[in-house]
Amino acid sequence: MAFVTTGLPFDDFRALVRDLPKPAFEAGEAVRQRDAVLTKPAGSLGRLEELAVWLAEWTGRAPAVTRPLVAVFAGNHGVTAQGVSPFPPTVTAQMVENFAAGGAAINQICIAHDLGLKVFDLALDFPTADITQEAAMDERTCAATMAFGMESIAGGTDLLCIGEMGIGNTTIASAIYYALYGGKAEDWVGAGTGHSAEGIALKADVIRKAVELHKDHLKDPFEVMRRLGGREIAAMAGAILAARVERIPVIIDGFVATSAAAILHAASPDALDHCQMGHVSAEQAHRRVIDKLGKKPILDLDMRLGEGTGAALAAGIVKAAAQCHSGMATFEQAGVSDKA
Repeated sequence: MAFVTTGLPFDDFRALVRDLPKPAFEAGEAVRQRDAVLTKPAGSLGRLEELAVWLAEWTGRAPAVTRPLVAVFAGNHGVTAQGVSPFPPTVTAQMVENFAAGGAAINQICIAHDLGLKVFDLALDFPTADITQEAAMDERTCAATMAFGMESIAGGTDLLCIGEMGIGNTTIASAIYYALYGGKAEDWVGAGTGHSAEGIALKADVIRKAVELHKDHLKDPFEVMRRLGGREIAAMAGAILAARVERIPVIIDGFVATSAAAILHAASPDALDHCQMGHVSAEQAHRRVIDKLGKKPILDLDMRLGEGTGAALAAGIVKAAAQCHSGMATFEQAGVSDKA
């Protein structure tokens, strides 16, 4: 997708994606060399071995996860006026309060895997505009929200998990995918928070109307994001981009979080090289999007909750991969005979 340079705030982000840090391949090679002498048959830990290499290549050191963070971004959407969710927008703020009180699924998963958790309330009292009527945000607002997302890594982390909360945001994500990848609107629509077949058909009609309205402005992925997206989408894109600049490995959650990643991938095909897909959602289009991004999910558990839950569960796997690599003995250390 070709960029259209505007001279406006997005140009700073365009410049960033044109000059992204590359992997530290020498660190990955050191992991492979150590892996070859650990007390196990070569390749027997499968994907865990790949994850250890990935961690090393993006941190530039031996695999270790000591300060993992789940960042959950919450936003509200004007498109809910079209009836695209069975839940009212007030649920977004109520769930943010639930996160703060420790009562949500993501809280329990973070406790189980010893993960830090930050939740970001993105002006919930001021929903973005209805994308069937106008652009969700102006460029300055969208760029400022991306910048806010970039600040989510302040304080330091060595593994960032990206998640979201927002009533109506599966419709937003579907609209982004439809704009980026084409096909039929129905190809990108699922049940979201529990829609019936009639509700799914309504969502398809809404995203078709939105994309038709903005069709003359969708050649630039950043314009796709500001016209069809939401504050949580922009903030997640900013967080993913900041992590790349700081060489922090990222795990992306489900259907909605992936739409932020898809924007960056459309801007630059290598923009997600530091990212893993935490899981494949039960939302019917998610696997298709993951394939388009050239990724392979770590988990497939029929989940579709959001909140960063799939990414957080996958972080447990990544932590185990790092510990296996660093903590296992070599054949020589253990006095175990290697193969003849």
